[in-house]
Amino acid sequence: MKLSFYPRLALYVVSVFMVVIVVCFYVTNLLQQRTQEEAEQRLHIGLAEHLVGDNPLLEEGVYDYKALENLFHTLMVLGPNFEFYYLSPQGDILTYSAEPGKVKAKKINLTPILQLVNTDIELPIFGDDPKNLGQHKIFSAAPVYKQDTLQGYLYVIIGGERYDSILANLKNSQSMREVALFMFVGMALLLTVLLILFKYFTHPLRRLSDDMDKVCNAEFDREKLLPVLAKWDKSSTNEIDRLGCGFHDMLLHIDDQFTQLNKIDSQRRALLADLSHDLRTPLASLQGYIETLAINGDSLSQEDKQYFIDVSLKNAKNLKHLIDQIFELAYLEGGQVMLHQESFPLGELLHDVAAKFELDAKQKDITIRVIPNHFEYHVFADIGKLERVLTNLIANAIRHTQPNGSIDLKVTIFDEKLRVDISDTGVGISDKEIAFIFDARYQASNTEKGSLSHVGLGLAICKKLMALLNSDLRVESRLGHGTCFSFELTLAQHT
Repeated sequence: MKLSFYPRLALYVVSVFMVVIVVCFYVTNLLQQRTQEEAEQRLHIGLAEHLVGDNPLLEEGVYDYKALENLFHTLMVLGPNFEFYYLSPQGDILTYSAEPGKVKAKKINLTPILQLVNTDIELPIFGDDPKNLGQHKIFSAAPVYKQDTLQGYLYVIIGGERYDSILANLKNSQSMREVALFMFVGMALLLTVLLILFKYFTHPLRRLSDDMDKVCNAEFDREKLLPVLAKWDKSSTNEIDRLGCGFHDMLLHIDDQFTQLNKIDSQRRALLADLSHDLRTPLASLQGYIETLAINGDSLSQEDKQYFIDVSLKNAKNLKHLIDQIFELAYLEGGQVMLHQESFPLGELLHDVAAKFELDAKQKDITIRVIPNHFEYHVFADIGKLERVLTNLIANAIRHTQPNGSIDLKVTIFDEKLRVDISDTGVGISDKEIAFIFDARYQASNTEKGSLSHVGLGLAICKKLMALLNSDLRVESRLGHGTCFSFELTLAQHT
């Protein structure tokens, strides 16, 4: 069974808590016991030496082991905390006072005894416990000499068997059980408080997890999600609350993007259908005239042949122009256009573009002016992309301007920017249509026809080109009074 975050966290906390308690209890008990043993050994370290110096049996050397056994018995009655042993110089136990069978060892390791007697060693130091093979206890020891001859060692166990028995009974007493119970209850309460705190702190995280599950179950349907998602406080200092707010904002943003993508997809499909129709029209006309020439070429007069050829060339040009615009728009929308920005004089570019349309303007008696006629402003932009925009805007202006009209290319400077206005005295655009003129395939109802067919891609291309140049193409127009397109360019830094 898979556990959720809080049960897993609670399980880990309880496990770690219990391990920490056990380790702390063990280490504390060990340190307490070691400290107690060191204190007792320091307190009684001279006991054996004093007994050897003060007792006649030990002071003159030992020969009467029975009397020494009685002495040890008397000393144990007076000090139940001690056990007394007399050892040979080799560590053999010669005599002691204990019930038969209690002492199991016959020999004591002399190394700890010699360390205690002959060196200043750090306490506590442990020696063999004669009554428990393999166990060790703190002790006091002193050598027994007769004149200068070593007779043996007085070996005193500190905290003997009776002491251990009494201590064990005390640990099992009622008061000790009460203390242990109190400690257990205290630890249980502490653990409970910790678990409650963890639940309090992890509750927002669970709410966020539930929100994510709801999002998956609702398949990112915004209408289904908004009523059921948790409410988050944006002003909260809790990181989970802020994360929840960010999650909700992200959902709304993604939903808006999905909506926009669906809208763009619908527009693309409609655009593809319209462009297919626009491509089919000149293509069908081109095919028809060429087939006519191929089938009836011998029966046609020279004038008819030339007419059919001229119409076919016109349709071919229209077809190429339309395909070029489609490819250009596709490259712009796909972000596959590279910019080559440089510093150049804007006045020269405006005069060059105006000169390119001089013949077309004269045919309609239209005047093209650059205002002011001479200026030295340099801009930093992609000259090719900017020329493409100016060419398209001026071509549109000529197409929609009546004879004896004018087109002005006006340049003004403000806030380290150059504003370029392309205004005409043409037919203008109605207020209802002006908001849609930058959409691909949109053509105003009063669009003038020219020598080439137009499918409403030119202004969409200009808008995207100006966006690449970090500028915005804007339009102002009054129906019957003309139109003005404007954009801003960055002034080049003078060197």
